[in-house]
Amino acid sequence: MELFCCQTHVGQGLDEFVAKTESYPILTELSDSEKLSTKCNYCEEQALYLVASK
Repeated sequence: MELFCCQTHVGQGLDEFVAKTESYPILTELSDSEKLSTKCNYCEEQALYLVASK
């Protein structure tokens, strides 16, 4: 499971990940090039973080 999140929705992404997978998420900051082409899963803002298992 991978969730892309903006600054506003990073908490929601972490909560959803834990609720659905029942495991600890790994939060990583996206590189500058990834930020340009990736949108938040919850809104149309630019994603800054990836919430994933690996």
